[in-house]
Amino acid sequence: MSKTVLFNALIVNEGKTFTGGIVINGELIEIVFEGTIPAQYANTINIDIKGKLLIPGVIDDQVHFRDPGLTHKGDLYTESKAAVAGGVTSFMDMPNVKPQTTTIDLLKERNEIAASKSLANYSFYLGATNDNLDELLKVDIKNTCGIKLFMGSSTGNMLVDNSETLENIFKNITTLPIAIHSEDEPTVKANLAFYKEKFGDAIPIEYHPKIRDVEACYRSSAKAVELAHKFGTHLHILHISTAKEMELLDNSIPSSQKKITAEVCVHHLWFDERDYATKGAFIRWNPSIKAESDKIALFEALLNNKIDIVATDHAPHLLEEKTGLYTQSMSGGPLIQHSLQAMLEFYHQGKISLAKVIEKMCHTPADIFKVSKRGYLKPGYFADFVIVDINASEIVSKENILYKCGWSPFEGQCFNSRIEQTYVNGNLVFDKGIFNEQTKGQQLSFDR
Repeated sequence: MSKTVLFNALIVNEGKTFTGGIVINGELIEIVFEGTIPAQYANTINIDIKGKLLIPGVIDDQVHFRDPGLTHKGDLYTESKAAVAGGVTSFMDMPNVKPQTTTIDLLKERNEIAASKSLANYSFYLGATNDNLDELLKVDIKNTCGIKLFMGSSTGNMLVDNSETLENIFKNITTLPIAIHSEDEPTVKANLAFYKEKFGDAIPIEYHPKIRDVEACYRSSAKAVELAHKFGTHLHILHISTAKEMELLDNSIPSSQKKITAEVCVHHLWFDERDYATKGAFIRWNPSIKAESDKIALFEALLNNKIDIVATDHAPHLLEEKTGLYTQSMSGGPLIQHSLQAMLEFYHQGKISLAKVIEKMCHTPADIFKVSKRGYLKPGYFADFVIVDINASEIVSKENILYKCGWSPFEGQCFNSRIEQTYVNGNLVFDKGIFNEQTKGQQLSFDR
């Protein structure tokens, strides 16, 4: 099996930053070294990284690649292509497709589709409903990232609103994470009715954070935390969006030891409610983007480890699905191609260290979900890594957006870092705009 040495790189890994390199042996990392190339590799294929950043591949624990059934918006080929162009080497995809992934057989079918189409490594959540506990209990915990539970009807008819069902899910699912969309449905419905009475269907977009408000998020998250404490469940709160929810979270122990973990998405760190004036429905997500004070609190919680990981909730819609009357347009947007660049922009602004970016986007997702041999640069781990020119700028434009939907909320944004290359399982899959589509990603496995 051929070996390749990448040297003269600025490596950021496990809280350390140093000049050195790695040796790839097939699909695995053989060694990570500091300084010059070890003598035994002098005659191996050597690639000079020329001082650029070399980091582990990003693991995104929340995406909607729309495959199967909604592939007019995106699919496992197009969105994984955008992912690797953005330095994301592994993703965990949500069950709200058509048909919804609520059975073991449908979960198997999605893995088979991904095996033939995805350029990145993949896993899929099994979706909970009010009546599929028997299916949830049959899940293969070694090959499934988690259970997805909608505690707010953000999409489709997957809302789990039966109290007895909720208790049974939290009581019986104890060996893998329950990842929740957390918004209190009665609160959202009451708020929507109030503003619909006032504006009809043409509710101005700036009222979105008043419809899906702080109280809706807090009530739902508090209920989930109460259940998790009661039954010792691993609760993972997705796309957390409010300052108030921080009182439900803990930073006294490492993320890998927590039973209650939380994710923040790039858009909740980047935008706030003032941006509706210029971005409109293109920053309409559920949960909503809220006040500047919430954005600031989320960033502080990320830095102090109350929030454990950064993800995207990548959820493409066509332009025509995002526009029109409030009650008819859709929430969600594409982000995965630019999530790492956005977090590195915060580094350029002096708001976060490189080590903390890598911790929150690479290491901790692997720790929380117990992803096997990924998320770190370590001997024996899969060679999933990214090379970044930390000093090269790139402007997001329609010409370089890879999403099938063809747009981005970051259009016109100049990022001061550029993703140069992405390796997946030892294969150079993305190289300065050129893709190697001969090899596909692998299904993630989990050390549970």
